[in-house]
Amino acid sequence: MELYLDSADVNEIDQAFELGYLTGLTTTPTFMHRHGITDIDGAIIALSKKVPILQIEALGTTSDEIIAEAKRQDALGLDKKSTVYKIPMSLEGTKACKALTNEGFKVNLHLVYTLQQAYMAMAAGATYICPLVGRLQDQGTDALALVADCVEAVEHYGYDSKIMFSSVRNAQHVRDALEVGAHAVTVPWSIMKNLTNNHLTTMGTDQFVQHTNLLTHYVGQAMRKDNPTALASDTITTALVQMTTSGLGACSIIDENGRAIGIFTDGDLRRFVTKGGNAAASNLSSFVSNNPKTIASSSLLIDAEQMFKDCNVDTIIVEESGVVVGMIDIQDLH
Repeated sequence: MELYLDSADVNEIDQAFELGYLTGLTTTPTFMHRHGITDIDGAIIALSKKVPILQIEALGTTSDEIIAEAKRQDALGLDKKSTVYKIPMSLEGTKACKALTNEGFKVNLHLVYTLQQAYMAMAAGATYICPLVGRLQDQGTDALALVADCVEAVEHYGYDSKIMFSSVRNAQHVRDALEVGAHAVTVPWSIMKNLTNNHLTTMGTDQFVQHTNLLTHYVGQAMRKDNPTALASDTITTALVQMTTSGLGACSIIDENGRAIGIFTDGDLRRFVTKGGNAAASNLSSFVSNNPKTIASSSLLIDAEQMFKDCNVDTIIVEESGVVVGMIDIQDLH
């Protein structure tokens, strides 16, 4: 199924065609008016240089006027092989379509709302036929059945026309287009750019990234830049200041050589206060013997993950050559 962008927004068009696999662009005078474009011919020429296939409007009351408008636009320097002229469905439109396709022009007969209209477009040799699904559904019509009937007629009778599913309002419409066998679909950028999204895909990707990081990144790369430390002779208040400044819930207790001899956590504070301790006056010496868990900064994150599980702790002291250089929190693994 061919995939077209439905837009006149240059920024959207540039983003969409960076994907590299869109078939082309459909646009309308209404879109151009909406985006403040006043030089339609200039915009058409600029867009024709940006996209593989450009579908533009050729308007007129009579077949002669429609043909003249298509040829006028062609004379601007457009390429017949990469330009499709959109003509609203009418008897005069089908007449113009036949005359233009006989001369090698490509035509999209659009604003199709019935199978009879689609049949006339097929008989006139239209390159594309556009049922407007969203608009039909707004009127309570079974638009999907119409598209399916159009596809079946093309394939049953062997017409060369392609049924283009248009007036796309949501992602489900793109699925509908696939399910009914439409040959082409034209989609607004706001919908197209979200077609690859799915929360399960996001969850799976995040998990793959997380596990890859655990196997390829080191503790030193993930640890916090802040390194809250205090001596055993310092007060608990000193540790609290360090913890508050760093935003971490723990403070390493070190000796004069910077080696870890203990750790003080916010959980220790709660337990200490509950027992009636005076945090302001007490020092950290009583927390020296609580066997701090340490890991080398050169260790892989997967080793840190295993230590968090085995030791049932939330924070591990990070060392280099036996000297405390920081901390890693269990949240830093994610």
